[in-house]
Amino acid sequence: MPMDFLVELWRFLRVRKKLWLLPLVLTMVLIGALLIFAQGSVFAPFIYTLF
Repeated sequence: MPMDFLVELWRFLRVRKKLWLLPLVLTMVLIGALLIFAQGSVFAPFIYTLF
């Protein structure tokens, strides 16, 4: 199921010539993953000060 979303996103970006959005989307996903995984760790206060 998640792969279907990624395939559809890639097709949308390619067909609509919006490939410049790909780095923005990847950055948002990485920051979101960082916040989720660091939520219960000792480094959480340091990470939240960045944002």
